[in-house]
Amino acid sequence: MLEKVTEILREQLNLENADIQMETSFKEDLEVDSLDLFELVMALEEEYDIEIPSEDLEQLTTVGAVVEYLKNKGAE
Repeated sequence: MLEKVTEILREQLNLENADIQMETSFKEDLEVDSLDLFELVMALEEEYDIEIPSEDLEQLTTVGAVVEYLKNKGAE
């Protein structure tokens, strides 16, 4: 799942050369702003056919948090 999330990140945020790991922080490491995060969430919702409520976004601060969140929602 990390590979797919990384692929979506690279595509949505134009991060071809970024080193993306589970512990990578969206704000500190990737400098993602709120609009970027919104677009990323939309792409993840579409890819995994789930809904991510806006109140859950504040806990999704790292790539690993997103992967765990998706797993907990039943995405594969």
